[in-house]
Amino acid sequence: MQDALTLSKFSADHADGHDGSSDELLVRRVAASDRLAMRALYVRHHVRIYRFVLWIVNDAATAEDVTSNVFLDIWRNAGRFEGRSQVSTWIFAIARYKAVAALRRRTNDPLDDEMVCEIPDSADTPEMILQKQNESAVLRQCLTQLSPAHREIIDLVYYHEKSVAEVAEIIGAPQNTVKTRMFHARKRLATLLEARGFDAAA
Repeated sequence: MQDALTLSKFSADHADGHDGSSDELLVRRVAASDRLAMRALYVRHHVRIYRFVLWIVNDAATAEDVTSNVFLDIWRNAGRFEGRSQVSTWIFAIARYKAVAALRRRTNDPLDDEMVCEIPDSADTPEMILQKQNESAVLRQCLTQLSPAHREIIDLVYYHEKSVAEVAEIIGAPQNTVKTRMFHARKRLATLLEARGFDAAA
């Protein structure tokens, strides 16, 4: 309960997240029990981490719990960060570990096609927004038909803009394995999109 209250304090104040410090500096400050640094780190990363976890566990409540646990883990263990990777990569690795653990504790529920909505460009016309939403919905539906391993690679590379090396570190696999999975995932995704009348190259 105390941890939950602590996390609530992290997110409640300084909600703009505009702390000019680098992630590395923030982690060092968190290791010294700096709550302001923890708030800044939380605001800076929690949305991406939540979406990534949601993509794995496919349940909003579970994703919220896992995301909270990820940042509580960072608060407790920031001193263990060795700086051998980017802070975001380290956080994603923690999130993946906890998400997979949460998934194993659950029964195998069917996948829900309705995932995180894409935010449309406010400059678009209503027709363009509708088209983008439709294309995004189709893409998300196709992604749910990939294997969990392939879907995870696509999510990290294209939605979170992680490099092959970073993905390899996050999932704990060799870079060649990541490249192979990405190749097969893209090939399968292209087939699924073309079957729905979309140009996979576009």
